[in-house]
Amino acid sequence: MAHETIPSRLLERAKQQPDLPAYYVRDASGWRPTSWKTYVDEIKQAASALAKLGFKPGQNVCILGFNRPEWVILDIAAMCAGGAPAGIYTTCSPTEVQYIVDHAEAPVILVENHAQWEKIKEERARLPKLKHVILMRGAAAIDDPLVMTWDKFMALGDPNDHEVTSRIAALEPDGLATLIYTSGTTGPPKGVMLSHENLAWTAGIAQQIVQIHPNDCVLSYLPLSHIAEQMFSIHAPVTAGFAVYFAESIDKVPENLKEVQPTVFFGVPRIWEKFHAGIAGKLTQATGLKKRLVTWAMGVGEAVNKHRMAAKGEPGGLLGLQYALATKLIFSKLKPAVGLGRARFCVSGAAPIAREVLEFFAKLDVVILEVYGQSEGTGPTSFNRPQQFRLGTVGPALPDVTVKIAEDGEIVVKGPNVFLGYFKEAEATAETLIDGWLHSGDLGAFDGPFLTITGRKKEIIITAGGKNIAPKNIEASLKNHPLINEAVVIGDRRKFLSCLVTLDPDAAAAFAKEHGVEVAALAGHPALLAEIQRAVDTTNKELARVEQIKKFTVLPRNLTIDDHELTPTLKVKRKFVNKNWSAEIEAMYAE
Repeated sequence: MAHETIPSRLLERAKQQPDLPAYYVRDASGWRPTSWKTYVDEIKQAASALAKLGFKPGQNVCILGFNRPEWVILDIAAMCAGGAPAGIYTTCSPTEVQYIVDHAEAPVILVENHAQWEKIKEERARLPKLKHVILMRGAAAIDDPLVMTWDKFMALGDPNDHEVTSRIAALEPDGLATLIYTSGTTGPPKGVMLSHENLAWTAGIAQQIVQIHPNDCVLSYLPLSHIAEQMFSIHAPVTAGFAVYFAESIDKVPENLKEVQPTVFFGVPRIWEKFHAGIAGKLTQATGLKKRLVTWAMGVGEAVNKHRMAAKGEPGGLLGLQYALATKLIFSKLKPAVGLGRARFCVSGAAPIAREVLEFFAKLDVVILEVYGQSEGTGPTSFNRPQQFRLGTVGPALPDVTVKIAEDGEIVVKGPNVFLGYFKEAEATAETLIDGWLHSGDLGAFDGPFLTITGRKKEIIITAGGKNIAPKNIEASLKNHPLINEAVVIGDRRKFLSCLVTLDPDAAAAFAKEHGVEVAALAGHPALLAEIQRAVDTTNKELARVEQIKKFTVLPRNLTIDDHELTPTLKVKRKFVNKNWSAEIEAMYAE
């Protein structure tokens, strides 16, 4: 009998709900569904095609492209064929792509289009193990012996291939199921090895916590190379049977969100911050009766949220009546306008989010539940639940997962979600996985069952006076100001803390117009500097003297992935920020 794995659950899903939609793709006529039976046949056919290409159990495939059905089909097909998929961020350079494909020793890679193929073509001399490049649907054929179209690849396979069935039956719980290459804030990416048990167990727990069912749906748009998006777009849908809508592109996400109105929505903090800025900007334009109504409704939303956080369930009595009225007059109109009209479960993860942003949305009846974890823990380690949450925390630990705070404040984790180790990197594995405990590198504290993240162990700033300072909360506070896009605190081995600031493009454009100045000249404009100083002063009031920001510099541009200052999931790479803006940093410390 086959062990419970994502592939075995997939076969069961086709039997249980063959005609229900598994995924949707948008074309000229609208959102077109594909049934679970067809989806499963596509995956089995792709697994069979891999086997026909000589793909053997224990080998890996790479996938390079935006969220598409082909991405997910090949991902699960690789598992069905006894191997493991490894996603690559679309923003990776040719050199970075070469590193991952070569490190994974992948004989096959799936690429989205000609632009991604060019990265392979440029580095093909340094990819000796690569035998086949497959193009996603819609990409024109390329005249190269290495390359084949999606249709040609699929034509090699047979959905009734007994070889695939036997390979699925042979999968072991502790066998390698997928490789998640970290986005590398501190060095070259490492291949996080996740087992079949890791994936199946975590997806099952997610279903249990969120109580997801086949009537739910999600919009897939964040990078599928990231374990969190894989949980929402691959493993949880297979486990719970709900449908996935594939966004047309990153630019089309706001439009697609309004069309789909997903019931479950996962966003990284930057997504929620953009929503926050847009909605807050519109609300400030309200006048008269409308303004009074919005203010009243937000007060009701805040009271309802406090009621829920106190674990009292849904409000009754007078508050219940006020909530029903606020929903009818305000919430029911505002939420669909941003695409959250049906959302019953909103999540933020992958990086810290300011509590003020969460509180703002809670007042609008959008409760964003923060989750904490890492690739090495198959995504979630702790999770705020709809019935048990506290804003500003990352929630209680998952059931059957033990989370402790070590003597130095580091969060350590043990449970069925903890990874197998790093692919081909025994030394790095031994440093991170000690006696079965995952050493997260994050600092935290418990308040009852609720975990709070206080900083990153490696990001701790030690001032010249020997004080240890975690920059995370200082930066989050500064980013609450609508003009500030990114804030990076500087001060390691320095006499005082300083900060590099970048501007939110939309807010900066509005500020420049209001003050009659060109956007390009805004960074040094006295009115802008005075406004940022006010934000710094507000933050400093809440900080101990040694933690206060003494100087800041507004950078002439935003941090970018291309300049290696941000990871593909938009986390700051401090090493590169320090290197790229060293002159600006030194100027703040010049006598």
